[in-house]
Amino acid sequence: MTSPSTPTPTPTPLANAAISIAVLGGGPAGTTTALGLVRLGYAVTLFTAPRRFDALEGVSDRVAESLRQNGLSATRRTLAQPSPRRVMWRNQVNAPNHESLIFRPDFDAALLQDARAAGVRVVEAQVGQWTKLEPSDLRGKIAVDFSTDGKDAQFFADFVVEARGRAAPLPPSRIRGPETVSLLQYWRPRYAAAEVLPRSAVQSFADGWAWVAVAANARRYLQLTFDVASIDLPDKAQLGDFCRSRLETLSFATEFIANAEPEGPPYARNCTSILADDIANDYSLRVGDAAVAGDPLSGNGIFLALSSALQAPAVINTLLHYPERAALAKSFHTQRLTGLFYRFARIGRDFYALEDQWPDAPFWRTRRHWPDTEPLHRRVTPDTVTIAQCPVINHDEIIEAEVVITPDNPLGIWRMDNIELSPMLKTIQHANNDGQAQQELVKLLDCPPQRAAQLLLRMRQQGWVK
Repeated sequence: MTSPSTPTPTPTPLANAAISIAVLGGGPAGTTTALGLVRLGYAVTLFTAPRRFDALEGVSDRVAESLRQNGLSATRRTLAQPSPRRVMWRNQVNAPNHESLIFRPDFDAALLQDARAAGVRVVEAQVGQWTKLEPSDLRGKIAVDFSTDGKDAQFFADFVVEARGRAAPLPPSRIRGPETVSLLQYWRPRYAAAEVLPRSAVQSFADGWAWVAVAANARRYLQLTFDVASIDLPDKAQLGDFCRSRLETLSFATEFIANAEPEGPPYARNCTSILADDIANDYSLRVGDAAVAGDPLSGNGIFLALSSALQAPAVINTLLHYPERAALAKSFHTQRLTGLFYRFARIGRDFYALEDQWPDAPFWRTRRHWPDTEPLHRRVTPDTVTIAQCPVINHDEIIEAEVVITPDNPLGIWRMDNIELSPMLKTIQHANNDGQAQQELVKLLDCPPQRAAQLLLRMRQQGWVK
């Protein structure tokens, strides 16, 4: 498949308005995808149902910035001010970073507010199955079953975005990590606190690790994470006592449960890392946890969901309007999400490997070696840098372009500072010295000598040229 000599114009909003897209799931990935599609002029209906449990989560500054860049202003306002996050790992205490705590019901409601404000049609309903229709059926390509207000109904769409997270029907997993379960329990204070500083903490123990947090309203959220294969969990009726006994052995947790009592039974949720199979085809696309779900240890769940969804509108736009590039678009989505999966899996692996107090405990022994032994970052030298044709995002579509491939960026880098990188790299590689390289860059880019010198320095710092 060859790259077009000139990018094909993006379809106008008027042309897209007749195409119906159903987004199943109103979390970060589904909402971000819906917003991007509406901006391209598509008719988007987002189906969403309330979460089955409350949750407090911590997000990084990167999430706040991503929300800002994608116009999710109401959602961004639900983020609390950054608060300290303490970590006890290897029996050492430190506070390497901070996180903003979010109450998921408020966060999710704000996502829908942003979606409606952008022109997304939001239907609060429970989605069942969706079925690919025969070509002779003129109602649409796909029938989506849903129920609302106790009534069953169907919606007919031309394309479906599966964004129901871990609740989505899962095709055979391409890759599945060690089976992991987290037990979440809420605790409430026995008496009103005058003032509460929101904060969180992480602590390891022989069978797993704990995340504990307190919100501004003094409600505490305590989560214990275990290895399914090696932990002997009691019956549901005894889970509360089981969690309390574990929490009382953890120094960080005892600070959070002091003068507090459990509020309801623990809630068990699957936290296994998963990369789904068939995440892109001609009539549907998976995003967020429905496609790639990471280990909760990194605290990057929402960031991973947003990252997987940002490219989705361009992929879908290409599938719907440029069928000759359908294979390219599906390959792009699959490769990018696979890369995200391994990146976050290796981050978790390296952090697990730091904990060496229980080297033979099944939880730690399994996770310090999964998913592989490949380093998170690889050394880049000029002889490891190549140029190849790969799929890239060009505005609102996927095309094939010449990119620079490095050990740290195996999917390729197309542009640097909005300048195509491969012509610059070729120019520098063919120059005899820095002076000639700068002169050739000035001609190529029609830029001042100082700018050419800066670009040359950056490429040398990255290890791309000598």
